[in-house]
Amino acid sequence: MDTDEVERRIEAEIPDAAAEVSLPRVPDEDHEDAHFAAVVVSPAFEGKTLVEQHQLVYDALGDAMTTDIHALEMKTYTPAEYEDRERA
Repeated sequence: MDTDEVERRIEAEIPDAAAEVSLPRVPDEDHEDAHFAAVVVSPAFEGKTLVEQHQLVYDALGDAMTTDIHALEMKTYTPAEYEDRERA
């Protein structure tokens, strides 16, 4: 699985989501460690705890979290939180 596929899955499952996924470290071709980092912005996160927001992302990725993705670092924001972060 590549970064574009992870982004596509998140954006397809979470309403009005914008996802930016990267590889936070150089992939090791001798291992099957697939480490990803994601920044996800969606109004679906409004009123949800951080755990609930992360669960939405995990749910969007489904079985890939146990088959194709070894680790996922993530930051989740509502649109307002993301805009405030940009100003800081």
